[in-house]
Amino acid sequence: MSPDLEAIFARPVAHRGYHDASNGIIENTPTAIQKAIDKGFGIEVDVQQTSDGEALVFHDNDLDRLADAGGPVAGRTSADLVKLQMLTGSDHLWLLQDLYDLVDGRVPLVVEIKSLLRRDAQADFVRRVVDQTAAYKGPACIKTFDPDMLAIAKAHNSQVLRGIVADAARPGPDYTRHSRMDRFIMRHLLHFPRTSPHFISYSVNDLPSLGPSVMKTLLKTPIMTWTVRTPGQWEVAERFADQIVFEGFDPEKT
Repeated sequence: MSPDLEAIFARPVAHRGYHDASNGIIENTPTAIQKAIDKGFGIEVDVQQTSDGEALVFHDNDLDRLADAGGPVAGRTSADLVKLQMLTGSDHLWLLQDLYDLVDGRVPLVVEIKSLLRRDAQADFVRRVVDQTAAYKGPACIKTFDPDMLAIAKAHNSQVLRGIVADAARPGPDYTRHSRMDRFIMRHLLHFPRTSPHFISYSVNDLPSLGPSVMKTLLKTPIMTWTVRTPGQWEVAERFADQIVFEGFDPEKT
């Protein structure tokens, strides 16, 4: 592994920050990120594309679940979005550069680029996130479920650490736009020749799995598994993965 990838795999990674909605600490907010920094954990966040091509630190395609507003993130400018507050707590929405400024290299960052499954794979947006990550002074990487996005990232700047997010790709709401062959390719990571991920981010509920096992054995590609919430999942992670993305507990107190 490169030194930055070793740093990313050195400490457990807090899923969307160290959040606790019952105490008003909402996922992907500055407060949740600061809590993770205080504990020295790595941090995974999600970014969505705004109408002007910026990266909003936010998981969902639309605002309704978490923000004091509704409608698609992609329908609003970044300037409009950062004026919005979360439904609970005191945090406002914020951008990827704001996140980088706050963390400032103190802990590793894993940035998941959320896909709208467009034909162009949101190429300009992906390149924007890659450029911001390349300029960041600290251990950071990108990852995405979308192999087309990852291929764009590789072509734009192959030095920025990148991972593929995957699971068993069973039929369901997350894969309504994918054919059976698409899902087979994604499940077994058969896009590897064009994406060349530096790491795999695979669902803990689907480990062990043939694709990740082969890549780890033959290519030494490390596995980061998500999202570990229970002792049973942690046991699976310890057997089949090299890193965890966790939520709902402190892995150093369990």
